[in-house]
Amino acid sequence: MAFQIPFSFGGGSSDAVAAASAARPSRMMEYDQLLVWVTVILMLFGMVMVYSASIALPDSPKFSYLGNKTSYFLVRQALFIGISLLAGLLVFRIPIATWQRLAPLMFVATLLLLVVVLVPGVGVSVNGSRRWLSLKVFNLQPSEIMKIVAVLYAADFTVRKQQYMHKLTKGFMPMAVAMGVVGMLLLLEPDLGAFGVIVCISMGILFLGGFNMVWFGGIGAILVLVFTSIIALSPFRRARMFAYLDPWQEGNALDKAYQLTHSLIAFGRGEIFGVGLGNSVEKLHYLPEAHTDFLMAVIGEELGLVGVLVVVGLFYWLVKRAFDIGRQAIALDQTFAGLAAKGIGIWIGVQTFINMGVNLGLLPTKGLTLPLMSYGGSGVLFNCVGLAILLRIDYENRVRMRGGRQ
Repeated sequence: MAFQIPFSFGGGSSDAVAAASAARPSRMMEYDQLLVWVTVILMLFGMVMVYSASIALPDSPKFSYLGNKTSYFLVRQALFIGISLLAGLLVFRIPIATWQRLAPLMFVATLLLLVVVLVPGVGVSVNGSRRWLSLKVFNLQPSEIMKIVAVLYAADFTVRKQQYMHKLTKGFMPMAVAMGVVGMLLLLEPDLGAFGVIVCISMGILFLGGFNMVWFGGIGAILVLVFTSIIALSPFRRARMFAYLDPWQEGNALDKAYQLTHSLIAFGRGEIFGVGLGNSVEKLHYLPEAHTDFLMAVIGEELGLVGVLVVVGLFYWLVKRAFDIGRQAIALDQTFAGLAAKGIGIWIGVQTFINMGVNLGLLPTKGLTLPLMSYGGSGVLFNCVGLAILLRIDYENRVRMRGGRQ
């Protein structure tokens, strides 16, 4: 008995501790840690490659204002990532119901920004395109804001008009008018690439929301005709398309297909394992915009097929995870959250595919950056905002599955 009393006391204490632990919810699975890590890895990997791709830029007369600051783009990209992570943390704390309520107002506000950017003396023009608003620290690109706003607005529209999804006039035309206004403003910048991504987001969410398949197919065909007409009626875009079809023809290789040919040369030099980090030749003033639109070509040259496949794999996982989270939200009767999550997946997936397709010569050259990785404040910032909303949707899914309420 003398030995039983302490043993019983210890056992009772252990039971009490176990009971208290069981009553206290586990913090390990409150959010998707792997989603956070994949996002951070892509941003940090991008930062390294931006530094590698931009280290020689101060030698160019175009970047003479940099002096000998070889780390200029590295420092700014690190600053962008820090600001983006902080913004993501703040966005994560906002309930999804709040985003749904604010979606129409955000759409109108972003439309106004797209108008303001076209005002002479207000919008910042770079290489003939007026797409930015100067915030001193960095230039804000309203078209990047519109991508995430389009996700939220299209998801909210689909939920509000659910009973009209099989009707053309009430189920599609209001969204078509809204996207038409967005498209008109983006084409005035001009930014056909961003318009294409936003159309894919909107159409994708309408399709997932139950829009009539027959109408969807017909509208898809009309959109192909519209984009073809835009290219055919623009001498610059038409010339770029012909150059894309025959990039190695001497006149094209030295003009409109210059970026494409040097991008392909970069991939060819990289072969399987690459020439080594920092050893790219194409970034030495041969390949324009190597640190932004053509960052993937530098990855292919320095890290080879292996490096490219790693990046593709990470983005594939990210897009798949977005659709998994969306599917779970819809199963929990959270239709807006589910469509928004899938819309974020469409956004990241389509933009990644277009950027990689352009770098590899699968698609005509377009000015779209690689999400999370390419140099730029607006792109990284709003990619992070979108993924923070995705993380919040997953968090609310987990709370509901445990029986909690928002």
